[in-house]
Amino acid sequence: MSLKMRTRELNGVMVIDLGGQITLGEASAALRDEVRDQIGHGFKKILLNLADVTYIDSAGLGELTGAYTTVKNRGGALKLLSLTKRVHDLMQITKLYTVFDVFDDERKAIASFGA
Repeated sequence: MSLKMRTRELNGVMVIDLGGQITLGEASAALRDEVRDQIGHGFKKILLNLADVTYIDSAGLGELTGAYTTVKNRGGALKLLSLTKRVHDLMQITKLYTVFDVFDDERKAIASFGA
């Protein structure tokens, strides 16, 4: 199963809804390209909605971390929304849960970016 992405803008925040698997190869490259495209279009507030992500491998975790760093280095913020139990557990094990701002509620996540 490949990675599916859909973008939408809410109050100046680019929400990228992800579904499927974030794995080595096309999926992780597609995520990287999408985040860079959004930055190129001037979006510095990015929220990755992982509600429909069923699996992330080490390359996918690396891609999330790389996206976070890319956005931060350009003066922006990247946050995560709606982690599945499997992804949440993986983030805890790898200690990446302490790196990202993670939300369960989309409205709270959007509000956390500020005006």
